[in-house]
Amino acid sequence: MADPTPVLDDLRAESDELDRLVAELSPERWTLPTPAPGWTVAHQIAHLAWTDHSSALAVTDQDAFAREVEKALAAPGDFVDNGAREGAAKPPERLLADWRAGREALADALRAAPQGARFPWYGPPMSAASMATARLMETWAHGRDVADALGEMPAPTDRLRHIVRLGVRTRDFAFGVHGLPTPFEEFRVELRGPSGEMWTYGPEDATDRVTGSALDFCLLVTQRAHRADLALRAEGPDADRWLDIAQAFAGPPGSGRTPKGAVR
Repeated sequence: MADPTPVLDDLRAESDELDRLVAELSPERWTLPTPAPGWTVAHQIAHLAWTDHSSALAVTDQDAFAREVEKALAAPGDFVDNGAREGAAKPPERLLADWRAGREALADALRAAPQGARFPWYGPPMSAASMATARLMETWAHGRDVADALGEMPAPTDRLRHIVRLGVRTRDFAFGVHGLPTPFEEFRVELRGPSGEMWTYGPEDATDRVTGSALDFCLLVTQRAHRADLALRAEGPDADRWLDIAQAFAGPPGSGRTPKGAVR
C-alpha cells in the first residue's frame, strides 16, 4: 500500500503557499472575481474548506459523510456552489480560520488511518494516499484561480508530480464520464517537471503518446486552461481525444475554460 506521508507533506506545503497569498488580504480583495464564473477569492477558499471537511467526515464518520452524499444527490447541480456560497458569506478571518482548522483535522485523520483502509467519496472509494493526492490537486487548482485574481502566480514546483500521476490514472474515468469507450492499450506519457526531470508513464513502444510540460498537463487535467493554449502534443487518435476530455476530478464532465481570445 502507498505510504501517504510524502503526499501529505506536499499537501501541507501547497496549502501553506496558498495561505500566504490570502492571509493578509483586505476584505475587499476577498471579493475579487476569479476565473471560475461567479466565484470570488472567498468562494475558492470556502470550497477548499468545505471539501476538506467532507473528506475528514469520510475518514472519521462515514455515517455523517453518507448524509452529505444524500444532500449532494438531492441537488446534484447545486451542492458544490451552495457549499462555496455558504462559506464565502463568513467574515474573512472566520473563513480563513475554518480552512486552516479543517485541513489540519484532515491531515491528522489521514496520518492516523489504518494501513490499507479505503474511504467513501463522491466517486470511487479512496485510500489515504489517494485522498491526500486529490486534496493536493484541488488545492493547487483553486490556488491557481486565487493567484490569477490577485495578479500573482507562484512558480510551479515538483509537487506537480502527484497531480500528473492522478491525471494519468484517471484517463479511463475521463472517457467513461463522457460516455466514450475506454482505450484498450496504455498510452505513453512523457512530461518534463519544473526542475527539469522527465516523468514518464506507460510502455515506451505505445502507439498513442502525450508529451509536453508537466505544468501544462496539470492545467489541462484540472481544466484550468484550454488545450488550445497549452503546449501538449498527442500522437494517435485516442490520445488526441483524451486531451480534449481529460479531468482528474470526480463528478460529471467539467465545462473547462474557453481559449484565450475567444468570444464569450
